[in-house]
Amino acid sequence: MGIRWIYGRQDWKTAERGLENCYLMTNGLGGFASLTMTGAAARNDHAFLMACTKAPNNRYNIIHRLAEKVEYGSGGESVVLSTQQFADGSHEDGFRYLTEFVYEDTPVWRYFVNGAVIEKEAALRQGENTVAVCYRVDNRGRRPLRLTVTPFCQFSPKGEDAGEECIPVYTPETADRYGSVTAGDMTLYCVTDGSSSEIPVKEETYYYAYDECDGRRSTGRARACHEISMSVEGGGCASLSVVFTMEERYARKETEAERGGPAGELAAFIIEEQKRSCRQLEEESGLLDETALTLVKSAHQFVSKRESTGGKTILAGFPFFEDWGRDTMTALPGICLSTRRFDDAASILRTFARYERNGLMPNLFPEGKNDPKYNTADAALLFINCVWLYYQSSGDEGMVREMYPVMERIVRSYRNGTEYDIYMDEDGLISAGSGLDQVTWMDVRAGEILPTPRHGKPVEINAYWYNALRIMGMCSRLLGDGRADGYEKAAERTKRSFSDKFWMEEKHCLRDVLSGTEADGQIRCNQIWAVSMPFTMLDEEKERQVVDTVFEKLYTPYGLRTLEETDPQFHPVYGGEMFKRDMAYHQGTVWAYPLGAYYLAYLKVNRYSESAKAYVKAQMEVLHSALREGCIGQLPEIYDGGIPVSSKGCFAQAWSVGELLRVYEALERR
Repeated sequence: MGIRWIYGRQDWKTAERGLENCYLMTNGLGGFASLTMTGAAARNDHAFLMACTKAPNNRYNIIHRLAEKVEYGSGGESVVLSTQQFADGSHEDGFRYLTEFVYEDTPVWRYFVNGAVIEKEAALRQGENTVAVCYRVDNRGRRPLRLTVTPFCQFSPKGEDAGEECIPVYTPETADRYGSVTAGDMTLYCVTDGSSSEIPVKEETYYYAYDECDGRRSTGRARACHEISMSVEGGGCASLSVVFTMEERYARKETEAERGGPAGELAAFIIEEQKRSCRQLEEESGLLDETALTLVKSAHQFVSKRESTGGKTILAGFPFFEDWGRDTMTALPGICLSTRRFDDAASILRTFARYERNGLMPNLFPEGKNDPKYNTADAALLFINCVWLYYQSSGDEGMVREMYPVMERIVRSYRNGTEYDIYMDEDGLISAGSGLDQVTWMDVRAGEILPTPRHGKPVEINAYWYNALRIMGMCSRLLGDGRADGYEKAAERTKRSFSDKFWMEEKHCLRDVLSGTEADGQIRCNQIWAVSMPFTMLDEEKERQVVDTVFEKLYTPYGLRTLEETDPQFHPVYGGEMFKRDMAYHQGTVWAYPLGAYYLAYLKVNRYSESAKAYVKAQMEVLHSALREGCIGQLPEIYDGGIPVSSKGCFAQAWSVGELLRVYEALERR
């Protein structure tokens, strides 16, 4: 079983503390549900239901938050259970009644108020824009109470504010148990076993502390036009269930509830369905460690349908990112192979293979009629690596045969030269990038400024290139096409040039890039992939020195620094307006995902000894704290470079989860 996360009042001593951590559920379409553990929206992109109308990137913030209150008798006494900060400085302080928040496979809140225990549980249905919530009330007090839930909706594209034209209209149907909310051309259907009623439209304007600190829009608004309620007698128990959905088939009475069962049964079914799915993911992975099993479930949250191709893809991160080629090819081995989700892996590889162009893989997929963007030098080389790792894990020779022509075009294009000045030089090394085109993962561009200009021969690109050539030789022999010797000869030339030109004896590590600039000698984390890839070029002693130097200069328990602290360009803090964030993004900021390559490299140079495994396992125990902070059960994109304590950027990042999962797999299966 994965980790069961339990939080108590010590974790929300103040309203601000209660905003620090959030949960995440995804629906396999690009949609998601994510609010703080106190139930508040602390970001523009927080939502109780973020629907996706065209998988995976056409997302709409439908239900931004739920307002909840308990009323007693006819005297007007009421208690607000929900928590929220508003733009005018006011706030709801329901966290004062929240005694426990638990997250394992679903989020569960428990409140204690005036002798009543109120438990709330929610779940998101896979393959649908449907969210269920169930309130269970044990009223041990003597007074009857009335629980009222008010959904505040935006009906706006993700990240945008609700427009003046988005005024919701409630239409009741089937007495008071079923109705719909319409705004513009979008409709939200509501199924409940409570009492639904129309109310005058209310508008709220929120303050988002976690957006303001990053220079994003600090306010937003949502509107409500109906409420759902239930009464409970003193000493009685009752439950209130609501299913919110964008699926039209619910309106056609094709759901489990409309075939005869009450809404409570439908909500319970959705909640149990989510739990069963999580158990299945754990069992199919074959992993044993509880942290690894938690990451298995977290990994699946990034896998999504892509409607434009009919296949699967991997979303780079929540709540901000879409599916990018580089991130997908980096994350796939851990997200799909370490978890034994081979069908997902095959679908993703086929999705990207269809869009190969001039030897390049899309860095950004098209939506609508837009063309893909191919500004990446690493995605195609990592695609070859993924095919090889897929074969190693699954034994599926047929997939190698199917992908081999694409792999051949990639290598041929890199040899002959392709877009974005990506080409093989006379020394057998790959050169990439020019002008304002950033084609490695350190790709930030702030206007006309390139904070990390890596034009020339980047170290990791050439590590991937050598690895790809060796894989082509192996696949050529596997398929018997007679070209293996040519690939292996090319690999040897690359190896000689790499060893001669990248090694810095005085620093005991590798150059970051060959460009003829000061950037060449900077100590960065990119060199770790020259040790961790399946096929590498350095001798054993030099690989050990790289691992030791990376540990000394760049390692933190939460990730690797992108630049050593003593470098004049080092930025210790990531935050503020976008320009400040961009200037710090790869200039020292700690990234979680290279930590996976570091641990794999450490295990390799120590020959996977039992003592090395024990050492790595002990080092990784701190990940329990990382998984507890920020987005519960997830690993983030980045931390500050100086003192990495709070997650920043995307609160859930696919390649962070995937690369650390590979380490757990190596500890158990190697």
